[in-house]
This record gives sequence, C-alpha cells and structure tokens, in this order.
Amino acid sequence: MKPLRTFRLEEFLGEWEFKVRYHLTASDAESITIEELLALGTDADREGFMKLPLSYIETWGTPDTREAVAGTYEQVDADHVLPFAGAEEALFWAIQELVGPGDHAVVTVPCYQAMETVTVATGADVSALVPRREDGWALDLDELRSLLRPTTKLVAVNFPNNPTGYVPDEATFRELVALCDERAIRLFCDEVYRGIEVDPARTITQAADLSETAVSLNVASKSYGLPGLRVGWLACRDRALLERLEKRKHYTSICNAGPAEYLAAVALRNREPIWARNRGIVAANRPLFDDFFARWADLFEWQPPVGGCVCFPRYTGGDVEEFCASLLDAEGVLVLPASMYHSEIADTPTDHFRVGIGRLGLEEGIEAFDRFLRAQN
Repeated sequence: MKPLRTFRLEEFLGEWEFKVRYHLTASDAESITIEELLALGTDADREGFMKLPLSYIETWGTPDTREAVAGTYEQVDADHVLPFAGAEEALFWAIQELVGPGDHAVVTVPCYQAMETVTVATGADVSALVPRREDGWALDLDELRSLLRPTTKLVAVNFPNNPTGYVPDEATFRELVALCDERAIRLFCDEVYRGIEVDPARTITQAADLSETAVSLNVASKSYGLPGLRVGWLACRDRALLERLEKRKHYTSICNAGPAEYLAAVALRNREPIWARNRGIVAANRPLFDDFFARWADLFEWQPPVGGCVCFPRYTGGDVEEFCASLLDAEGVLVLPASMYHSEIADTPTDHFRVGIGRLGLEEGIEAFDRFLRAQN
C-alpha cells in the first residue's frame, strides 16, 4: 500500500460535527434509541438482548446477522455475507483484495474519499468517471466504455450517490452490471443509501443480486440511521472472495461487537418500518429546502436528491470555501464545501457544498442560513 492521504472530510467533521449549533450536512438519517429499536422487534428479541453474553462472536458474524442481511437480498444467502466494523472496514479490505499494481480501476468521482484514496493506494492505475451536473450527475456508460482497458479489473460506483443524491434508472444500472460481467470486470457498488428513496420506484436492484461476481457494500449507518452500531457488510456470491476477505479482517476488527450485530439484525428484520420513517423525514424536509433555495435562486442551483439523504447544491455567488467558512463562523451552520470532495485523479466541481436532509429539527438551521444570507445581501 502507498501512504494514504489525509481523510479531509473525516478530519473536518471530527473538528466541527459535535460543536456546531446547526448540523446541516449530516450524512445519515435520524437515529433512534435502543429502546425504540427493540420495540419494533419481538418479545424474544428483547429478552435475547438482555441476556446476551458480552463475549467474542464469529469473525464471519453471527448466523442470525448473516441471515438477516441475506434477507435484504433476492439472490444472496447467508453464506455469501460477511459483516464488518462499519462500511469503511469493508471497503478498505475489499478494494485492496480486488486490485493492485499492474491493474486498472475506474472510480466514480466525486465520491466518499475512501473509495478513491484506497484504490489509488493499492498501486493500481485509476481512472475517474466524472458525471456532469448539467446532466443531473447521470451515469454515462459511453464515457465508462471509453475508459475501460484490457487491464481493467474493477469499476467502483456508489448509488444512491454521495454527495449528489443521484440514482440511475434500473435499465441503466442493469446495463452497467452486464457491461462489467461481459468484460470480466469486478463491479463494486456502495449501496449504503439504498432504501429511503422518496419514490420507492427509484430503488434499484442491488448489484450482488444481478451478478455472481459483483460486490454490494451496505451498512446500518445511513438509510437505517444507526451509525452507532458500526455494523456494515459485503454481499457477494463469490464465496472464495469473502473467504479471502475474512482472513484480512483478522488484522483489523477480528469481529464485531456482539450487541451491535444483535441490534443490527433486529433492524434489518424490521427494515420496512425503519425505512418508511426515514423516508418520511426526507420527504418532509425536502420542501423546506426547496423553498429555501427557491428564495435564493440567484445564489444557488438546487437539485434535490433522487435517493439517500445528501445532495450537492451549487453556489454561484463566489468562493464556496469562503462562503461555507463564513456561514459556520457567523451562524454556526455546518455544510461541507467542495474541497472535502477534492479528487487526486480528476477535476471535480469546486463550487458546490453538501447538505443533508435526513435529520429531524432542521428548521432552525435553515432559518439561521437564511438569516446569514439576508445579512450579506
């Protein structure tokens, strides 16, 4: 591995996330308490949690967890699931297993930095597939085809996308999967925001259900709103790949926390009411942001997310970095400036910022944002 560059987004959030008055860039849906989660389960779930021994669990994850994860897929069974300590650990090891020196990979950017940075650090030659905002951040398969080489081993994508909120239509996504399968390219799909699309018809099939080699990444953190559990997973019908990854896991988490996996399994079995709640929060927040950005249409270009709970409006009033810093300083409103999505392998937009619309109680933050703009204009 080459040295990993500083994780700018996580460093920035580590500095500000728990200090600010108004967190308008949260990447997850509103969380719930352990009591609320267990209330969704059965009497047996509640009794089992209270009697759970605080011991090690299997590196492969508990059978109950793997069965619960498998239940969220159509073609994946429990033998084709491997839990990790969050999505980050899963991505970290999977990318290193899938590509290395002499290989070529394609990564969609802008993206959550780890997907690009870890791929570059493997020593692979990495190309960027950069969607155009004027096309609604759409996946351009013709552009992807132009990037592919005989040495391409990996295409890494993220749908619903962070930070843009873009989701391809089902036909386009299936075409992407077929393209990778035809060329014996491994598709790695980060699907952590799947499940809270305001229009459920825009929910696309998971990659691991469409291909025997594709890898689906998911986590309890984002659409489930349970980041405190730190439970993620990979789903792939290539059992040999998961067996190699399980051995890599011995050098990091070894195994997840038993109580966390137990609660994650309860959440997965009750995903529909959890998703419905979180989808409702996003749907209720959307008009608040629609109205806000409409009032300031001379300063912003607004595209609400198709899926997930983050999006990437454009600031047309000057330097977005200075703007975001002034907003934070004057009103304590936190948004993520474009520099947090800077790419080493491509030119990415420099005039955008990320907002999150999946939390409760955002009205005061929007009012503070509005107050800041009125004071400036």
